[in-house]
Amino acid sequence: MKKREVHASVKDERLIQKRRDQMINGAVKLFIEKGFHRTTTREIARAAGFSIGTLYEYIRTKEDVLYLVCDRIYDQVRERLQRILDTKPQTTIEDLRQAIANYFRVVDEMQDEVLVMYQEVKSLPKDALPYVLHKELEMVDVFKQMLERCVENGEISMSDNQIKMHSHNIYVQGQMWAFRRWELRKLFTLDEYIELQMEFLVEGAKGVKENIKECIYCETRNVSAN
Repeated sequence: MKKREVHASVKDERLIQKRRDQMINGAVKLFIEKGFHRTTTREIARAAGFSIGTLYEYIRTKEDVLYLVCDRIYDQVRERLQRILDTKPQTTIEDLRQAIANYFRVVDEMQDEVLVMYQEVKSLPKDALPYVLHKELEMVDVFKQMLERCVENGEISMSDNQIKMHSHNIYVQGQMWAFRRWELRKLFTLDEYIELQMEFLVEGAKGVKENIKECIYCETRNVSAN
């Protein structure tokens, strides 16, 4: 899906990236404190450290800023996940564990951005929302591919529908560390959270194979008894 273009009157790409990073960092804090709709572009400019005139050299609307926030999150997360996928053609359970841990740590590093995305993605303009949602599905697909490779390796046994559901589960549990942080951080450290989630997400996937074996064994015994 084609990337949405955000207009800038400045031609220096490095300067555009620098200013937009400053803009994103300032806007995220304001969006969390006040919400997207109550935050003004003038406040975003002030938080970024430059004038409203300078702000409009790099964006046209406040929605552009929200789009840039979402785009940066997906780019950074997917880049780290894809790196594992590309370097591990024969994905193992341990590779899956590493990918999940990396994903959770990226969410922790970008927890404010993730929280804004979770709360405000509905405020994106119509021409941006499909693109952002497509990028979310691309990240889910990375976990789907890893699970499929583990099935091919014989490490787990899952149906296509189970793989699809489990890949979404992994994605959502990572985000939960950000949008439920007000309670989860009282209960767990990041490492504890990752380890506990591994029991559900990785050991649970491995358990599917064992459950299938057990069912086959039980069925065989029932047939023999009859």
